[in-house]
Amino acid sequence: MNVRRRHISTVALTAVAALGFGTLTACSSDSAAAGDTGTFDVVASFYPMAFLAERIGGEHVHVTSLTQPGQEPHDLEISARQTAQLEEADAALYLKGLQPSVDEAIGQSPIATKIDAAELTALEEHGTEAGHGEEHGDGHEDEQAHEDEHGHDHDHEGGDPHIWLDPVKYAEVAEGVGKAFQKADPDHAADYRKNTATLVKDLEALDEKFRTGLANRTTDVFVTSHAAFGYLAERYGLTEEAISGLDPDTEPSGARVKELQKIAKDDGVTTVFYETLVSDKTAKTLAGDTGLKTDVLDPVEGITDHSRGEDYFQVMEANLTALRTALGAR
Repeated sequence: MNVRRRHISTVALTAVAALGFGTLTACSSDSAAAGDTGTFDVVASFYPMAFLAERIGGEHVHVTSLTQPGQEPHDLEISARQTAQLEEADAALYLKGLQPSVDEAIGQSPIATKIDAAELTALEEHGTEAGHGEEHGDGHEDEQAHEDEHGHDHDHEGGDPHIWLDPVKYAEVAEGVGKAFQKADPDHAADYRKNTATLVKDLEALDEKFRTGLANRTTDVFVTSHAAFGYLAERYGLTEEAISGLDPDTEPSGARVKELQKIAKDDGVTTVFYETLVSDKTAKTLAGDTGLKTDVLDPVEGITDHSRGEDYFQVMEANLTALRTALGAR
């Protein structure tokens, strides 16, 4: 079970305002720009980070997100206005390695508190095709050769960034964010500590739901369009086989498609999963060619009207339901 990341070109941060100005999207009902709210202003890179900031900060924080609802976060391009507003915030919460333009903007910003979620838990390397046991190979050299052969990027320093899809790792990040908030805004430290503890408890309960819900299943293998579920698969003893790597827009090679068809047949795969923020064409084509069902497995990179829930917990529980059905869990 492995997944691959892609490299995304860094966007120039000095784009002409008329072409790139876009206000930060407030995750709360208050849509004021960061830096002038009278509260602890936190700029989050995308939904999973914004969700943590809201739950931990509660009424004391004003959270804005650099990624618009429904926007694929891997493709985010920071506007000049967003860069300026970022500099006015009290804190930035991001996940280094997922959105290079965000990494560069925050790196160049004088913002006082920079919280990198990737430093709050251990990241791991996951590769797309090397996750199906010894049959598919698990050596780094083989993985590197496959990347070169098919044009995949392999400059993803730091490991797979999709840590929020593992409730245990997400809880570790939450604890680190809580401590950072307490240090940056000590007047409200007690509330941040209490809110963090509540969130961690909720994530522990979610972890238990996944453990018990997936305990008795007929297969361990699931096929996804986007290789985002490496941590989740590892946590619960599953094997993710992804059509594309961490780049959800990458087209798979013909050899990879044939390999997936064989895996589906050999391992009793019933379902090809796709997601709501990127095209489902390749997933549905593979399913049609192999006589499999399709369903949504949401990487929870953003909440839209098409999401199966209104927040992280609701969507993750919908993912659990979908996985139980696909894996034949009883």
